[in-house]
Amino acid sequence: MSTVRSEKEAIVAEVRGKIEAASAVIITEYRGLTVAALADLRGKLRGVGAEYRVYKNTLARFATREIGIEGLDDLLVGPTAITFIDGDNLAAVAKILKDYSKTNPSLVIRGGSVANKVVTAKYVEVLADLPSREAMLSQFAGLLLALPRNMAYGLKALIDQKEAA
Repeated sequence: MSTVRSEKEAIVAEVRGKIEAASAVIITEYRGLTVAALADLRGKLRGVGAEYRVYKNTLARFATREIGIEGLDDLLVGPTAITFIDGDNLAAVAKILKDYSKTNPSLVIRGGSVANKVVTAKYVEVLADLPSREAMLSQFAGLLLALPRNMAYGLKALIDQKEAA
């Protein structure tokens, strides 16, 4: 009996450590997905630096309560999996989950936690619709390049206007 308890405590510590180390977590329901579909999803998420794991809800709830994230344990009912996200790829992970749920309706996004604050499924879906980090950086770079170019055009027009007068 003692070994069972220590194994459970180890799992709670593992979940707590993963949540604390992650920049965000997304909780999904996977009822009805096949093992092959779950493996496919795990592979896609692993490609962007995320980990998709299934834990017993009771043990995961203990971990979230120890961390002190209010309301996250309410999402841990039924067959759930936790996606642990490292780094700043939250939008990419949300997009993968949203796209996968379109082709596999058995995958349901429930919500999650970002910066130790509980977020809704709608929040995750909005994140999924954001452009990728690379696209936003290129748009920002284009904007920064446009400022001096537009200033040069304005100065050129002002000089031409002064010369014409």
